[in-house]
Amino acid sequence: MDWDDLRVFLAVARTESLSAAGKRLKIDPATVGRRVARLEEATRARLFSKSPQGYALTEEGARLIPHAEQIERATASAVEGLSGPSGLTGLIRLGAPDGCANYMLPQVLARICADNPGLEVQLVALPRVFNLSKREADMAIGVSRPETGRLTVQKLTDYRLHLAASRDYLARRPVLDPEDLKNHAFVGYIPDLIFDKELDYLSEIGAPPVTLSSNSVSVQLNFLRQGAGLGVVHDFALPAAPELVRVLPGQISLQRAFWLIRHADDVRIDRLNRFAEALIRESRVEIARLEAA
Repeated sequence: MDWDDLRVFLAVARTESLSAAGKRLKIDPATVGRRVARLEEATRARLFSKSPQGYALTEEGARLIPHAEQIERATASAVEGLSGPSGLTGLIRLGAPDGCANYMLPQVLARICADNPGLEVQLVALPRVFNLSKREADMAIGVSRPETGRLTVQKLTDYRLHLAASRDYLARRPVLDPEDLKNHAFVGYIPDLIFDKELDYLSEIGAPPVTLSSNSVSVQLNFLRQGAGLGVVHDFALPAAPELVRVLPGQISLQRAFWLIRHADDVRIDRLNRFAEALIRESRVEIARLEAA
């Protein structure tokens, strides 16, 4: 059984598509199909069933997954052992919520890559939870601690949020106390697209329904910069929006945490462990710097 065929098998299992697996592996879909067929011939088993939705694992394919992943981890460990501990190398894909990805992680990852010239990091910014079992990312940052799944979880950092608005908006419509909030326009998440209860900030502070909404933190911030109303903003994002000021900071303040989430089997991979340590250390430094600003 060829490791390269197993690598292709894992890519198809995780993406459920020959073309998507080909893009991930940088080979053409026809070659992916031939490699899968060769592995099926070698194992004398049908590993996938094709449907309009894509390639789904058969029962035999599902039984092969843990063995293929064990070989994948062993191969990665062997490469690390040969390269030595002097610096991080290779590709790491990190998934993160878009607010964290836009306003905190660029500085953090730039410093880590500067310290490790052989390292390549892909930052996937999406306002949703990542599926680590399908290897959408090597690790992900979440806004709440997952309670299920074969995962390891570490606190990345705490962070604070405050109500904010543009100076122009507040000049037109000042906010003097919390009772005033019911008379103001609000910017926030699209209610039915709030994917985690920790993001339901406006309900927590008793704000009225939103006037303008988006599933993107960056879009919400730009609404506020245009004077569209009040909204809850990460303190670490405020330095990127000098038009905004905190509103009633002594009375309305929220605290949340980012969590670093990894597949349980990856805890033995030294390269990922060292990257996680650097990510936690640099994230805490950056949050402290931005919140102080």
